[in-house]
Amino acid sequence: MRVRSWLASRCATNSNLGSTFSFSNNQSQPPKQYHVSDPSSSSDSTPSTTSTETSSVSLHSNLSLQTLPSVPSLQKITPETLNVSYLCLNSLKPRQNHLPVTCLVVQDNLLYAASSHEINVYDRTSLSLIDSFNDKDSSLGSVKSVTFCDGKIFSAHQDCKIRVWKVSSTTKHHKLVTTLPTANDRLRRFVLPKNYVNVRRHKKLLWIKHADAVTGLAVNDNNGLIYSVSWDKSLKIWRASDLQCLESIQAHEDAVNAVAVSVDGTVYTGSADCRIRVWSKPLNEKRHVLVATLEKHKSAVNALALNNDGSVLFSGACDRSILVWEREDSANHMVVTGALRGHNKAILTLINVSDLLLSGSADRTVRIWKEGHDGKYACLSVLVGHRKPVKTLAAVWDDDNDVVSVFSGTLDGEIKKWQVSVSPCSQDIAKIK
Repeated sequence: MRVRSWLASRCATNSNLGSTFSFSNNQSQPPKQYHVSDPSSSSDSTPSTTSTETSSVSLHSNLSLQTLPSVPSLQKITPETLNVSYLCLNSLKPRQNHLPVTCLVVQDNLLYAASSHEINVYDRTSLSLIDSFNDKDSSLGSVKSVTFCDGKIFSAHQDCKIRVWKVSSTTKHHKLVTTLPTANDRLRRFVLPKNYVNVRRHKKLLWIKHADAVTGLAVNDNNGLIYSVSWDKSLKIWRASDLQCLESIQAHEDAVNAVAVSVDGTVYTGSADCRIRVWSKPLNEKRHVLVATLEKHKSAVNALALNNDGSVLFSGACDRSILVWEREDSANHMVVTGALRGHNKAILTLINVSDLLLSGSADRTVRIWKEGHDGKYACLSVLVGHRKPVKTLAAVWDDDNDVVSVFSGTLDGEIKKWQVSVSPCSQDIAKIK
Protein backbone atom coordinates (compact mmCIF):
# COMPACT_ATOMS: atom_id res chain seq x y z
CA MET A 1 0.00 0.00 0.00
CA ARG A 2 1.41 3.38 -1.05
CA VAL A 3 0.87 5.35 2.15
CA ARG A 4 2.74 8.43 0.97
CA SER A 5 0.76 8.63 -2.27
CA TRP A 6 -2.55 8.13 -0.53
CA LEU A 7 -1.86 10.78 2.08
CA ALA A 8 -0.58 13.32 -0.41
CA SER A 9 -3.52 13.00 -2.75
CA ARG A 10 -5.93 13.20 0.16
CA CYS A 11 -4.39 16.17 1.99
CA ALA A 12 -6.88 18.63 0.59
CA THR A 13 -9.98 16.84 1.76
CA ASN A 14 -8.80 15.84 5.23
CA SER A 15 -7.86 19.32 6.44
CA ASN A 16 -9.65 20.85 9.43
CA LEU A 17 -12.63 22.94 8.45
CA GLY A 18 -13.13 26.53 9.45
CA SER A 19 -16.26 28.42 10.42
CA THR A 20 -19.26 28.44 8.13
CA PHE A 21 -20.90 31.46 6.55
CA SER A 22 -24.64 31.99 6.50
CA PHE A 23 -26.37 32.24 3.13
CA SER A 24 -30.01 32.27 2.20
CA ASN A 25 -31.35 30.30 -0.74
CA ASN A 26 -34.61 32.21 -0.75
CA GLN A 27 -35.29 32.97 -4.41
CA SER A 28 -37.30 36.03 -3.47
CA GLN A 29 -34.19 37.81 -2.24
CA PRO A 30 -32.44 40.15 -4.70
CA PRO A 31 -29.02 39.05 -5.93
CA LYS A 32 -25.97 40.27 -4.05
CA GLN A 33 -24.25 43.23 -5.77
CA TYR A 34 -20.53 43.99 -5.84
CA HIS A 35 -18.97 47.12 -7.29
CA VAL A 36 -15.43 46.44 -8.47
CA SER A 37 -13.78 49.75 -9.28
CA ASP A 38 -10.72 50.60 -7.17
CA PRO A 39 -7.58 50.12 -9.28
CA SER A 40 -5.23 51.16 -6.49
CA SER A 41 -6.13 48.37 -4.07
CA SER A 42 -3.58 45.63 -3.60
CA SER A 43 -4.18 41.92 -3.08
CA ASP A 44 -2.09 42.21 0.07
CA SER A 45 -4.76 44.23 1.83
CA THR A 46 -8.25 43.36 3.00
CA PRO A 47 -10.61 46.24 2.16
CA SER A 48 -13.54 47.12 4.37
CA THR A 49 -16.97 46.40 2.94
CA THR A 50 -20.56 47.06 3.78
CA SER A 51 -21.90 43.73 2.56
CA THR A 52 -22.50 41.18 5.29
CA GLU A 53 -21.08 38.47 3.07
CA THR A 54 -17.93 40.25 1.99
CA SER A 55 -17.26 41.22 5.59
CA SER A 56 -17.04 37.50 6.33
CA VAL A 57 -15.17 36.50 3.17
CA SER A 58 -12.99 39.22 1.64
CA LEU A 59 -12.65 39.31 -2.11
CA HIS A 60 -8.97 40.08 -1.62
CA SER A 61 -7.92 38.04 1.38
CA ASN A 62 -4.24 37.68 2.27
CA LEU A 63 -4.73 34.33 4.01
CA SER A 64 -2.54 32.42 1.53
CA LEU A 65 0.22 35.00 1.17
CA GLN A 66 2.51 32.96 3.39
CA THR A 67 2.62 30.20 0.74
CA LEU A 68 4.93 30.30 -2.28
CA PRO A 69 6.54 33.65 -1.31
CA SER A 70 8.82 33.48 -4.36
CA VAL A 71 5.84 33.69 -6.73
CA PRO A 72 4.51 37.24 -7.26
CA SER A 73 0.83 37.92 -6.77
CA LEU A 74 -1.27 38.44 -9.90
CA GLN A 75 -4.35 39.43 -7.94
CA LYS A 76 -5.30 43.09 -8.17
CA ILE A 77 -8.51 44.97 -8.69
CA THR A 78 -8.46 45.92 -12.34
CA PRO A 79 -9.14 49.42 -13.74
CA GLU A 80 -12.35 48.06 -15.23
CA THR A 81 -15.56 48.91 -13.41
CA LEU A 82 -17.93 46.00 -13.21
CA ASN A 83 -21.24 45.12 -11.66
CA VAL A 84 -21.14 41.56 -10.32
CA SER A 85 -24.23 39.89 -8.94
CA TYR A 86 -25.00 36.33 -7.95
CA LEU A 87 -27.98 34.38 -6.72
CA CYS A 88 -28.35 30.79 -5.54
CA LEU A 89 -31.27 29.58 -7.65
CA ASN A 90 -31.58 26.03 -6.43
CA SER A 91 -30.04 23.51 -4.07
CA LEU A 92 -30.18 19.73 -4.02
CA LYS A 93 -29.89 18.63 -0.42
CA PRO A 94 -27.83 15.55 0.39
CA ARG A 95 -29.60 12.28 0.90
CA GLN A 96 -29.38 10.39 4.16
CA ASN A 97 -26.12 8.67 3.25
CA HIS A 98 -24.42 12.00 2.42
CA LEU A 99 -22.50 10.64 -0.54
CA PRO A 100 -19.85 13.15 -1.67
CA VAL A 101 -20.32 14.76 -5.07
CA THR A 102 -17.09 13.87 -6.87
CA CYS A 103 -17.77 15.18 -10.37
CA LEU A 104 -20.13 17.61 -12.13
CA VAL A 105 -20.26 17.95 -15.92
CA VAL A 106 -22.67 19.85 -18.18
CA GLN A 107 -23.52 18.28 -21.54
CA ASP A 108 -26.08 20.10 -23.67
CA ASN A 109 -29.08 20.67 -21.39
CA LEU A 110 -28.08 17.98 -18.91
CA LEU A 111 -26.07 18.03 -15.69
CA TYR A 112 -24.18 14.82 -14.87
CA ALA A 113 -23.45 14.47 -11.14
CA ALA A 114 -21.34 11.62 -9.79
CA SER A 115 -21.91 10.66 -6.15
CA SER A 116 -19.90 7.72 -4.89
CA HIS A 117 -20.58 4.87 -7.36
CA GLU A 118 -23.67 6.32 -9.03
CA ILE A 119 -24.15 8.95 -11.73
CA ASN A 120 -27.32 11.03 -11.67
CA VAL A 121 -28.49 13.00 -14.70
CA TYR A 122 -30.49 16.19 -14.10
CA ASP A 123 -32.16 18.75 -16.27
CA ARG A 124 -29.71 21.61 -15.79
CA THR A 125 -32.45 24.24 -15.78
CA SER A 126 -34.82 22.74 -13.21
CA LEU A 127 -32.43 20.22 -11.57
CA SER A 128 -35.13 17.58 -11.92
CA LEU A 129 -33.77 14.00 -11.99
CA ILE A 130 -33.90 12.38 -15.44
CA ASP A 131 -31.86 9.20 -15.08
CA SER A 132 -29.46 7.34 -12.78
CA PHE A 133 -26.90 4.78 -13.87
CA ASN A 134 -24.04 2.74 -12.43
CA ASP A 135 -26.16 2.70 -9.27
CA LYS A 136 -26.98 -1.02 -9.09
CA ASP A 137 -23.67 -2.34 -7.79
CA SER A 138 -21.52 -0.39 -5.37
CA SER A 139 -18.58 -2.72 -6.10
CA LEU A 140 -18.17 -0.99 -9.46
CA GLY A 141 -16.20 1.71 -7.67
CA SER A 142 -16.58 5.37 -6.79
CA VAL A 143 -16.81 7.63 -9.86
CA LYS A 144 -13.91 10.10 -10.13
CA SER A 145 -14.52 11.74 -13.51
CA VAL A 146 -17.03 11.87 -16.39
CA THR A 147 -16.42 13.07 -19.93
CA PHE A 148 -17.87 12.78 -23.45
CA CYS A 149 -16.42 11.85 -26.83
CA ASP A 150 -17.60 10.36 -30.12
CA GLY A 151 -21.21 10.08 -28.90
CA LYS A 152 -20.19 8.08 -25.84
CA ILE A 153 -19.99 8.81 -22.10
CA PHE A 154 -16.79 7.79 -20.30
CA SER A 155 -16.57 7.42 -16.51
CA ALA A 156 -13.41 6.87 -14.44
CA HIS A 157 -13.65 4.73 -11.31
CA GLN A 158 -11.97 3.86 -8.05
CA ASP A 159 -11.78 0.21 -9.13
CA CYS A 160 -9.10 1.03 -11.76
CA LYS A 161 -11.51 0.89 -14.71
CA ILE A 162 -12.98 3.26 -17.27
CA ARG A 163 -16.56 2.50 -18.27
CA VAL A 164 -18.21 3.44 -21.55
CA TRP A 165 -21.89 4.28 -21.73
CA LYS A 166 -24.44 5.19 -24.40
CA VAL A 167 -27.91 6.68 -24.21
CA SER A 168 -30.61 4.37 -25.57
CA SER A 169 -32.47 5.99 -28.46
CA THR A 170 -35.72 4.38 -27.32
CA THR A 171 -35.72 4.53 -23.52
CA LYS A 172 -33.30 7.49 -23.16
CA HIS A 173 -31.62 5.57 -20.34
CA HIS A 174 -27.85 5.14 -20.10
CA LYS A 175 -26.57 1.65 -20.86
CA LEU A 176 -23.13 0.17 -20.28
CA VAL A 177 -21.34 -0.54 -23.57
CA THR A 178 -17.99 -1.86 -22.37
CA THR A 179 -15.18 -1.41 -19.88
CA LEU A 180 -11.68 -0.19 -20.71
CA PRO A 181 -9.46 -1.91 -21.50
CA THR A 182 -11.88 -3.88 -23.67
CA ALA A 183 -11.91 -7.68 -23.77
CA ASN A 184 -10.59 -7.62 -27.35
CA ASP A 185 -7.71 -5.36 -26.36
CA ARG A 186 -6.79 -7.65 -23.47
CA LEU A 187 -7.15 -10.80 -25.56
CA ARG A 188 -4.73 -9.75 -28.27
CA ARG A 189 -2.06 -8.76 -25.76
CA PHE A 190 -2.26 -11.25 -22.89
CA VAL A 191 -0.08 -13.98 -24.47
CA LEU A 192 3.12 -11.99 -24.98
CA PRO A 193 5.22 -11.48 -21.82
CA LYS A 194 6.49 -8.11 -23.12
CA ASN A 195 3.00 -6.67 -22.67
CA TYR A 196 3.19 -7.10 -18.88
CA VAL A 197 4.70 -4.57 -16.50
CA ASN A 198 5.47 -4.67 -12.77
CA VAL A 199 2.92 -2.64 -10.83
CA ARG A 200 4.07 -3.63 -7.36
CA ARG A 201 6.12 -6.35 -5.74
CA HIS A 202 5.26 -9.80 -7.12
CA LYS A 203 2.41 -8.40 -9.24
CA LYS A 204 2.30 -7.80 -12.98
CA LEU A 205 -0.45 -6.40 -15.19
CA LEU A 206 -0.94 -5.71 -18.86
CA TRP A 207 0.37 -2.23 -19.60
CA ILE A 208 -3.04 -1.23 -20.93
CA LYS A 209 -4.60 -1.62 -17.45
CA HIS A 210 -4.58 0.95 -14.68
CA ALA A 211 -3.36 -0.50 -11.38
CA ASP A 212 -5.07 2.00 -9.08
CA ALA A 213 -7.99 4.44 -9.03
CA VAL A 214 -8.49 6.37 -12.28
CA THR A 215 -8.67 9.95 -11.06
CA GLY A 216 -9.16 12.05 -14.19
CA LEU A 217 -10.22 12.04 -17.83
CA ALA A 218 -9.64 14.60 -20.57
CA VAL A 219 -10.74 14.61 -24.21
CA ASN A 220 -9.34 16.22 -27.34
CA ASP A 221 -12.12 16.29 -29.91
CA ASN A 222 -9.67 17.36 -32.63
CA ASN A 223 -7.80 14.05 -32.59
CA GLY A 224 -10.44 11.81 -31.01
CA LEU A 225 -8.21 10.82 -28.11
CA ILE A 226 -9.03 10.29 -24.43
CA TYR A 227 -6.41 10.80 -21.71
CA SER A 228 -6.69 9.07 -18.34
CA VAL A 229 -4.57 9.49 -15.20
CA SER A 230 -4.41 7.40 -12.08
CA TRP A 231 -3.01 6.99 -8.61
CA ASP A 232 -0.78 4.35 -10.22
CA LYS A 233 1.33 7.36 -11.43
CA SER A 234 0.54 6.76 -15.10
CA LEU A 235 -0.99 8.58 -18.06
CA LYS A 236 -2.78 6.42 -20.62
CA ILE A 237 -4.03 7.44 -24.05
CA TRP A 238 -7.06 5.83 -25.68
CA ARG A 239 -8.63 6.14 -29.13
CA ALA A 240 -12.34 6.91 -28.88
CA SER A 241 -13.32 5.34 -32.20
CA ASP A 242 -12.26 1.75 -31.40
CA LEU A 243 -11.58 2.16 -27.62
CA GLN A 244 -8.03 0.86 -27.98
CA CYS A 245 -5.26 1.84 -25.58
CA LEU A 246 -2.47 3.43 -27.62
CA GLU A 247 0.07 4.50 -25.01
CA SER A 248 0.92 4.15 -21.35
CA ILE A 249 3.37 6.59 -19.77
CA GLN A 250 4.90 6.46 -16.30
CA ALA A 251 4.17 10.13 -15.82
CA HIS A 252 5.07 10.95 -12.20
CA GLU A 253 6.76 9.74 -9.04
CA ASP A 254 3.50 9.84 -7.10
CA ALA A 255 -0.25 9.68 -7.64
CA VAL A 256 -1.60 11.69 -10.57
CA ASN A 257 -4.64 13.74 -9.57
CA ALA A 258 -5.48 15.89 -12.61
CA VAL A 259 -5.16 16.03 -16.40
CA ALA A 260 -5.90 18.71 -18.98
CA VAL A 261 -5.39 18.82 -22.76
CA SER A 262 -5.20 21.85 -25.05
CA VAL A 263 -6.68 22.20 -28.52
CA ASP A 264 -3.25 21.52 -30.08
CA GLY A 265 -2.93 18.20 -28.23
CA THR A 266 -0.52 19.29 -25.49
CA VAL A 267 -1.25 17.30 -22.32
CA TYR A 268 -0.75 18.52 -18.73
CA THR A 269 -0.70 16.21 -15.72
CA GLY A 270 -0.72 17.30 -12.05
CA SER A 271 0.49 15.04 -9.28
CA ALA A 272 0.88 14.52 -5.56
CA ASP A 273 4.63 14.82 -6.22
CA CYS A 274 3.98 18.62 -6.43
CA ARG A 275 4.85 18.72 -10.13
CA ILE A 276 3.02 19.47 -13.35
CA ARG A 277 4.37 17.70 -16.41
CA VAL A 278 3.82 18.69 -20.02
CA TRP A 279 3.51 16.06 -22.75
CA SER A 280 3.39 16.40 -26.52
CA LYS A 281 3.63 14.18 -29.58
CA PRO A 282 6.16 15.55 -32.07
CA LEU A 283 5.25 15.59 -35.75
CA ASN A 284 5.61 12.18 -37.39
CA GLU A 285 6.29 10.53 -34.01
CA LYS A 286 4.18 7.69 -32.65
CA ARG A 287 4.47 8.45 -28.93
CA HIS A 288 4.14 11.36 -26.57
CA VAL A 289 7.32 12.72 -25.01
CA LEU A 290 7.98 14.81 -21.93
CA VAL A 291 8.32 18.47 -22.93
CA ALA A 292 8.72 20.14 -19.55
CA THR A 293 8.31 19.73 -15.80
CA LEU A 294 6.71 22.70 -14.02
CA GLU A 295 7.88 22.96 -10.42
CA LYS A 296 6.56 25.77 -8.24
CA HIS A 297 3.92 24.18 -6.02
CA LYS A 298 5.06 22.97 -2.61
CA SER A 299 2.26 20.42 -2.09
CA ALA A 300 0.03 18.05 -4.05
CA VAL A 301 -1.45 19.45 -7.26
CA ASN A 302 -5.20 18.77 -7.19
CA ALA A 303 -6.66 20.62 -10.19
CA LEU A 304 -5.73 21.93 -13.65
CA ALA A 305 -7.63 24.15 -16.09
CA LEU A 306 -6.78 25.76 -19.44
CA ASN A 307 -8.16 28.94 -20.96
CA ASN A 308 -10.06 28.71 -24.24
CA ASP A 309 -7.09 28.77 -26.61
CA GLY A 310 -4.74 26.80 -24.35
CA SER A 311 -2.27 29.64 -23.92
CA VAL A 312 -2.78 29.90 -20.14
CA LEU A 313 -2.72 27.06 -17.61
CA PHE A 314 -4.14 27.37 -14.09
CA SER A 315 -3.11 24.94 -11.35
CA GLY A 316 -4.49 24.54 -7.84
CA ALA A 317 -2.88 22.69 -4.95
CA CYS A 318 -2.96 22.00 -1.25
CA ASP A 319 -0.78 25.10 -0.73
CA ARG A 320 -3.94 27.23 -1.20
CA SER A 321 -2.58 29.16 -4.19
CA ILE A 322 -3.69 29.10 -7.82
CA LEU A 323 -0.67 29.44 -10.09
CA VAL A 324 -0.99 31.06 -13.52
CA TRP A 325 1.28 29.69 -16.26
CA GLU A 326 1.63 31.29 -19.69
CA ARG A 327 3.16 29.92 -22.85
CA GLU A 328 6.52 31.33 -23.86
CA ASP A 329 6.80 32.41 -27.49
CA SER A 330 10.09 30.57 -27.82
CA ALA A 331 9.02 27.34 -26.13
CA ASN A 332 6.36 24.66 -26.16
CA HIS A 333 5.79 24.81 -22.44
CA MET A 334 4.54 27.20 -19.77
CA VAL A 335 6.31 29.51 -17.34
CA VAL A 336 4.74 30.75 -14.13
CA THR A 337 3.68 34.40 -14.19
CA GLY A 338 2.12 34.68 -10.75
CA ALA A 339 -0.32 33.40 -8.16
CA LEU A 340 -3.96 34.06 -7.29
CA ARG A 341 -4.44 34.05 -3.54
CA GLY A 342 -7.49 34.29 -1.32
CA HIS A 343 -8.63 30.77 -0.51
CA ASN A 344 -7.54 29.78 3.00
CA LYS A 345 -7.60 26.00 2.40
CA ALA A 346 -6.62 23.62 -0.36
CA ILE A 347 -7.79 24.24 -3.94
CA LEU A 348 -9.84 21.19 -4.99
CA THR A 349 -11.25 22.14 -8.41
CA LEU A 350 -10.72 24.67 -11.22
CA ILE A 351 -12.74 25.36 -14.37
CA ASN A 352 -12.51 28.00 -17.08
CA VAL A 353 -15.64 29.31 -18.80
CA SER A 354 -15.45 32.10 -21.37
CA ASP A 355 -13.04 34.65 -19.78
CA LEU A 356 -13.76 33.62 -16.18
CA LEU A 357 -11.86 31.23 -13.92
CA LEU A 358 -13.78 29.51 -11.12
CA SER A 359 -12.07 27.86 -8.16
CA GLY A 360 -13.54 25.61 -5.48
CA SER A 361 -11.80 24.99 -2.17
CA ALA A 362 -11.80 23.03 1.06
CA ASP A 363 -12.64 26.40 2.68
CA ARG A 364 -16.23 25.80 1.39
CA THR A 365 -16.25 28.74 -1.03
CA VAL A 366 -16.20 29.30 -4.79
CA ARG A 367 -14.20 32.25 -6.13
CA ILE A 368 -14.71 33.86 -9.53
CA TRP A 369 -11.67 35.44 -11.20
CA LYS A 370 -11.32 37.61 -14.29
CA GLU A 371 -8.22 38.88 -16.07
CA GLY A 372 -8.02 42.61 -16.69
CA HIS A 373 -6.38 44.53 -19.53
CA ASP A 374 -3.24 44.91 -17.41
CA GLY A 375 -2.76 41.15 -17.09
CA LYS A 376 -3.79 41.18 -13.42
CA TYR A 377 -6.69 39.13 -12.11
CA ALA A 378 -9.61 40.42 -10.05
CA CYS A 379 -11.55 38.23 -7.66
CA LEU A 380 -15.00 39.37 -8.73
CA SER A 381 -17.06 37.42 -6.23
CA VAL A 382 -16.99 34.77 -3.52
CA LEU A 383 -19.91 32.33 -3.48
CA VAL A 384 -20.60 31.25 0.09
CA GLY A 385 -23.19 28.94 1.62
CA HIS A 386 -21.77 25.44 1.39
CA ARG A 387 -21.19 23.55 4.64
CA LYS A 388 -18.44 21.24 3.39
CA PRO A 389 -15.48 21.48 0.97
CA VAL A 390 -16.35 22.28 -2.65
CA LYS A 391 -15.03 19.28 -4.59
CA THR A 392 -16.28 19.92 -8.12
CA LEU A 393 -17.62 22.70 -10.38
CA ALA A 394 -19.37 22.99 -13.73
CA ALA A 395 -20.46 26.14 -15.56
CA VAL A 396 -22.24 27.32 -18.72
CA TRP A 397 -22.06 30.79 -20.26
CA ASP A 398 -25.30 32.25 -21.64
CA ASP A 399 -24.23 34.67 -24.40
CA ASP A 400 -27.71 36.16 -24.79
CA ASN A 401 -27.93 37.38 -21.19
CA ASP A 402 -24.26 37.66 -20.16
CA VAL A 403 -25.03 35.25 -17.33
CA VAL A 404 -23.03 32.25 -16.11
CA SER A 405 -24.85 29.28 -14.63
CA VAL A 406 -22.52 27.72 -12.04
CA PHE A 407 -23.01 24.32 -10.41
CA SER A 408 -21.02 23.42 -7.29
CA GLY A 409 -20.85 20.05 -5.54
CA THR A 410 -19.52 19.30 -2.07
CA LEU A 411 -18.27 16.43 0.04
CA ASP A 412 -21.55 16.24 1.97
CA GLY A 413 -23.52 15.56 -1.23
CA GLU A 414 -25.03 19.00 -1.80
CA ILE A 415 -25.33 20.57 -5.27
CA LYS A 416 -26.05 24.26 -5.66
CA LYS A 417 -26.98 26.14 -8.83
CA TRP A 418 -25.87 29.78 -9.00
CA GLN A 419 -26.65 32.55 -11.44
CA VAL A 420 -23.72 34.94 -11.83
CA SER A 421 -23.93 38.14 -13.87
CA VAL A 422 -20.90 40.27 -14.79
CA SER A 423 -21.55 43.53 -16.65
CA PRO A 424 -20.09 47.03 -17.03
CA CYS A 425 -21.41 49.76 -14.75
CA SER A 426 -24.03 52.09 -16.18
CA GLN A 427 -21.64 55.07 -16.41
CA ASP A 428 -19.17 53.04 -18.45
CA ILE A 429 -21.93 51.93 -20.79
CA ALA A 430 -22.86 55.57 -21.26
CA LYS A 431 -19.24 56.43 -22.12
CA ILE A 432 -19.13 53.66 -24.72
CA LYS A 433 -22.29 54.99 -26.33
